[in-house]
Amino acid sequence: MVGKSSKKIETKGKTPGAAKPKPSPTPSKKLSFAARKKLAKRTSDKLRELYPAPSCALIYRNPFELLVATVLSAQCTDKRVNAVAPKLFERFPDARAFANASVEEIGEAIKSCGFYNSKARNLSLASKVLVEKYDGKVPDDFDRLVELPGVGRKTANCVLGNAFHIASGFVVDTHVLRLSRKIGLSDETTPEKVEADLNKLFEPEDWIDASHRLIYLGREYCVARRPRCEVCPLKDFCLKRP
Repeated sequence: MVGKSSKKIETKGKTPGAAKPKPSPTPSKKLSFAARKKLAKRTSDKLRELYPAPSCALIYRNPFELLVATVLSAQCTDKRVNAVAPKLFERFPDARAFANASVEEIGEAIKSCGFYNSKARNLSLASKVLVEKYDGKVPDDFDRLVELPGVGRKTANCVLGNAFHIASGFVVDTHVLRLSRKIGLSDETTPEKVEADLNKLFEPEDWIDASHRLIYLGREYCVARRPRCEVCPLKDFCLKRP
């Protein structure tokens, strides 16, 4: 009697015993506005308990110094800016001093802050506008601020909120941008669109302090490369999105 022949199992392209590849993560379900509003309230309440009296991490003595420091903080740590600022403002104490200095002089003084050529050029041009149009003073008006070279929404909101105590909008830096998506407060990918979402979710009187608190959380717990989710104060309701 002829026995049945066994069929060969195809193993082409596979390694016997190899683990199956993990499936791609399923995209997070979009939350309704009501659900996001509730999430924002829980986030705000929890962070208020943790950081009752937040403040701007940049060291400054007047609106102009904060304007300069915020421009320098782009793609640079606040710690580095604070280290550079004292000697910088000793050499160039106000808008007129910046306006009268050459771009090369300013660039040399801020070299360690990164992208110093473009920052020096913008600070020089912005200072000239401040001297010519505003007698060297920083205007407390959003539209006038964003007209200055190198000043975007983040810088304008930061200056108005911290130097003038005017809540013009949510300050969205790299921490706030990342955490807003991770927690589930926004699905957007640009600072402008994330700001628009946060402005709707948080009350205007909370915009200034809430942005500081999210930044604190990003530095202490939700660190980009090594998030400490197991001890994070938001661990019970954060969506932990990638």
